Amino acid sequence: MIFASDNWAGVHPEIARHVVEKTSGFTPSYANSDIDKDVVRKIGELFECEVSVFLVGTGTIANSLALSAVARPGGVVFCHENAHIIVDECGGPEFFTDGVRLHGVSGNDGKVDPGALENAVARYPREFVHHGQPAAISITQLTEAGTTYSLSEVSQISDIARSNDIPLHMDGARFANAIARLAVSPAEMTWKSGVDVLSFGGTKNGCWCAEAIVFFNEDLARDFEFIHKRAGQLYSKSSFLSAQFEALLEDGLWLKLARHANEMAALLTSHIKRSSKLRLAWQPDANEVFAIMKSEVSDELLASDAMFFIETPPAFITDSMGEDEVLARFVCSFATRDIDVDKFGELIS
Repeated sequence: MIFASDNWAGVHPEIARHVVEKTSGFTPSYANSDIDKDVVRKIGELFECEVSVFLVGTGTIANSLALSAVARPGGVVFCHENAHIIVDECGGPEFFTDGVRLHGVSGNDGKVDPGALENAVARYPREFVHHGQPAAISITQLTEAGTTYSLSEVSQISDIARSNDIPLHMDGARFANAIARLAVSPAEMTWKSGVDVLSFGGTKNGCWCAEAIVFFNEDLARDFEFIHKRAGQLYSKSSFLSAQFEALLEDGLWLKLARHANEMAALLTSHIKRSSKLRLAWQPDANEVFAIMKSEVSDELLASDAMFFIETPPAFITDSMGEDEVLARFVCSFATRDIDVDKFGELIS
């Protein structure tokens, strides 16, 4: 009963098989092989436009380097106060951007509040040298709360970015789960809604270690090949990364795996709704489920071979929790089995 993280799931067999088949023998290095070029083409087809694509090994470096492409002297990047880039990436974005600051913005359900965002950006007038200057806005899809931005919500934030002449970055570590949930096209969720650069996640969705930085705004990618190399992300055997993405995109596997994870989370949600021991913290949208329970219940479940993580409650939920209660995060993946979800349901029934 492993609900710790989709990072705990192994590699999907189809991806493992494809990597072995495609990387045997000799292959040109440093993203010059046919498979490297094929993945760029396939990602462009997926997003229905010309794109610049750079593969990297982790989500942290994907976000950090994407933001480094838009860095400015004294720059400030605006993101949700609980965003991964500001809470869980060990200062990586600040390090790789040579000191760009991250400004946390409030918002319910893990989503940036547009009014709060406008107020935050207004605190840094571009002409006032002492405060620094706005560099970018970053949103997470899925959010850290497991919720999704609708197309109109992304567009509303994009309008704020455009009015301030700054790009919009999307952290898409769980982009596939959001697309599967909303049933929209990747193009609609990104450049058609005003997104300039996407961190497109593969690791949480069946890959070993494969993330893609996808630029829809070609101007932002002008010098990125040097940033990519300098950060140590231009792998000599880059075909191992490309083979993972090629398999992930083959016959819609990326969406199939995401749909399964979402379905397992929906099953888990149904068990929690019937339980008297747990209650939903908020309605989940995809493969992450958050529940509130007493500390003693959490201890009992963890002792029963259930694996999940206790989270620091975000500001928008703390008033509804008792002093003896905790917030737990349950994550389903492509490898989650319904038999294990049902077994957990028996524990909390």
